[in-house]
Amino acid sequence: MKNSDNKTRKDPFNDAEKLLKLHAKGLGIPAGAAEDFIKRSIAAAKKALKSKTIITDADLTRAISKELKKYNSDLAYIYKNYDIII
Repeated sequence: MKNSDNKTRKDPFNDAEKLLKLHAKGLGIPAGAAEDFIKRSIAAAKKALKSKTIITDADLTRAISKELKKYNSDLAYIYKNYDIII
């Protein structure tokens, strides 16, 4: 991603995907299934947040965990409450 100054910045969705894969592995979710529903959840969250000009970390976490809950509620809970429980 590039900002208005043409400088490259980190993609927050990429960081979320890496963290979710790590949590899924810890929960013992098969890698193929986890990758599938993580990608679907992130794609839906991107679509939901598309209209926002500024996306906070809380917005990102809320949107991804809302979508993720459809596929695996345990993983959604851990992702949403990571800073509280870990």
